Amino acid sequence: MESIPHVNIHKIARQHPKFRWHIPKHNSIIDLHLSFTSRARRDSRPEIFLIASPFQTNSGTPLSLPAPRAARVNSLFGLVSLAIAIISRAKAPPRGVAADKKASSREAARCCPFHGSGSLELASKREADTIMLGPQVVAARLAVVLLLAAAAAGHGGVQPLSRIAIHRARVALDASAAVRASPALLGTKKRSLTTLSVQGEDTAWVSVDFVAPHPSGDDWIGIFSPSNFKIHFLMMLWDNLTGNVAALSCSSSTCPGSHGSGLGPVICSAPIKYQFANYSSDYGKSGKGTLKFQLINQRQDFSFALFTGGLSNPKLIAVSNAMAFANPKAPVYPRLAQGKSWNEMTVTWTSGYDITEAYPFVEWGMKWRPAVRTAAGTVTFDRESICGEPARSVGWRDPGFIHTAFLTDLWPNKEYYYKIGHMLPDGNVTWGKFSSFRAPPYPGQKSLQRVVIFGDMGKAERDGSNEYSNYQPGSLNTTDTLIKDLDNIDIVFHIGDISYANGYISQWDQFTQQVEGITSRVPYMIASGNHERDWPNSGSFFNGTDSGGECGVLAETMYYTPTENRANYWYSTDYGMFRFCVADSEHDWREGTEQYKFIENCLATVDRKKQPWLIFIAHRVLGYSSGFFYGVDGFAEPTSRQSLQKLWQKYRVDMAFYGHVHNYERTCPVYEEKCTSSEKSHYSGTMNGTIHVVVGGGGSHLSNFTTEVPAWSIYREMDYGFVKLTAFNYSSLLYEYKRSSDGMVYDSFTVNREYRDVLACVKDSCPPTIPVT
Repeated sequence: MESIPHVNIHKIARQHPKFRWHIPKHNSIIDLHLSFTSRARRDSRPEIFLIASPFQTNSGTPLSLPAPRAARVNSLFGLVSLAIAIISRAKAPPRGVAADKKASSREAARCCPFHGSGSLELASKREADTIMLGPQVVAARLAVVLLLAAAAAGHGGVQPLSRIAIHRARVALDASAAVRASPALLGTKKRSLTTLSVQGEDTAWVSVDFVAPHPSGDDWIGIFSPSNFKIHFLMMLWDNLTGNVAALSCSSSTCPGSHGSGLGPVICSAPIKYQFANYSSDYGKSGKGTLKFQLINQRQDFSFALFTGGLSNPKLIAVSNAMAFANPKAPVYPRLAQGKSWNEMTVTWTSGYDITEAYPFVEWGMKWRPAVRTAAGTVTFDRESICGEPARSVGWRDPGFIHTAFLTDLWPNKEYYYKIGHMLPDGNVTWGKFSSFRAPPYPGQKSLQRVVIFGDMGKAERDGSNEYSNYQPGSLNTTDTLIKDLDNIDIVFHIGDISYANGYISQWDQFTQQVEGITSRVPYMIASGNHERDWPNSGSFFNGTDSGGECGVLAETMYYTPTENRANYWYSTDYGMFRFCVADSEHDWREGTEQYKFIENCLATVDRKKQPWLIFIAHRVLGYSSGFFYGVDGFAEPTSRQSLQKLWQKYRVDMAFYGHVHNYERTCPVYEEKCTSSEKSHYSGTMNGTIHVVVGGGGSHLSNFTTEVPAWSIYREMDYGFVKLTAFNYSSLLYEYKRSSDGMVYDSFTVNREYRDVLACVKDSCPPTIPVT
């Protein structure tokens, strides 16, 4: 068993922001909210507020709570103290007075955090009949709940690899422990698509057999790549036998990117993934087990290591044989994106070939026409290109080489076939997979156009690794549901918080492989989120550490976007009847800034007669959200709405989409916090106000809402899903919100309007006119 982690009030606020306390005497409930907010834009330690509000039961009446109803808290002690003060002053029953039997039979006394549909029962129904709410009882129960919440917070919402204290690892190779992995050679199966040969597979299932002399519940198996990390251990053991005691532990210089003096870590890099040994059912009794892992081609070989001591104090006792793909350097995981012009498609992929080893290119063309070859550019980066730990230390892994080719002069809506390849010095070609895409429509083209938008997806493991379903539990559902319906999707926008690698660079390969079924077929356009960009003193608008030291380098390199400057991750792109203005919420958007000028120019330069559907996109909520941690901060990022709403209104933005909050919410057409239409399912006539949508339920752990529903909130749901927009022509559009679990529609509306409706005068959007004389 892992011990309960140190109580971190910020983790509690993120993962378990709501507590409910029932007072039997009054048959009423008090809601205690932990609101996680950042009032100062560059605060690295956001403020937390405890907010008390009465909650009315079916048979009871709301309590009149004393002031203060909201106050800042910075510690567990402060939180418990304030909660005691609020609850105690709600006139709790005097000592020894039993609660009303009928009331307590309706509501069990409880103080429970809830996250989604989960709750934690702290008192049985029988105990509820005689519970007393003295300060000591409150303190004890609330403290227990918060400790449990802290434990849960330590497991959910945190990059699983960061839970491994690999810097503390010790080496104690045991002759009676063993690990054996098979097969040793991966990806040898060849398959044909039409007449084209694919050089092996880039995924493989591996069987790992292991034995330990003293099995325990916290033993685990990790995958390391490259495999030769164990050579350092053998050298240390040999040096120990020969008397070189100093070599027993690596010096800090042995592990690049780490800081500190004295002896440093023994193992310098985190595993790619892990599973607990007791996932194999008989391991606890026999000490023997078998696990299945799915490996993907990541350019180097692999080995499996068996550790005891849990994740917090790992001790290496056995290492497996090495295994590798038949061609570790093969081109893999193609990723399409629109170029800077409407008739240009870019293809980006990853390989192990430097430009000096092989010539990267894309062979492509229309069916029944001669194929052409287009050369690709090649980039990479090193430790010094990124900003901090863990990306520069235990999270570092060589990213290989990233190649991008620009396919130009495409015919609108035509089907093209392509395959990525590398020509070796001897003239032979190493090919990637064969795939196809449909070229974009030209700006203003009237054809069926279907757009999918979501944020905050991340990745998950199909083999159950990394404590499956704890970090991005909806990720695979979203991926698989989109792939199933890909024939009915033309372009995808993943609007920030892409892989949630958080500085563990191997996870970007894992993510690109997971979404390859989407990215190889349709343009996959991304936006920058806090988990890609934020790092102190790196130029990001927010001074947090959510990128794990990546500071935007990974996202900017792994995926192409048609930005003018890759460091400023904002861009516009046209897709037929749509104009998309994609902002970078991790850089300053306020009036007078470079990004503000870009946003206004993007909105102002579209021809609404040809492109009537104008969409604004950003990762953080710059418009409206009743997500819990925005609840005390104006329901959006501070100053965002004040800075941008005049632009949205002036240029008649149809819809604005955001991620960051891990749920789904749609507003009415709104301007200055007021609904401009009472309609909910059909909009027609004059445009007045923008519909704001939070679609951050792509896959990461879900977020709570505020208890009160703002007047502008039309539909909200705490589930995983995405939005699909279907434009039929210049005047008709269908909006659908679909759950990832089943692909069914749970919220929808239609828009029907004419060009004159876009031009009509509304508040703060009326062009000047010259009076008739």
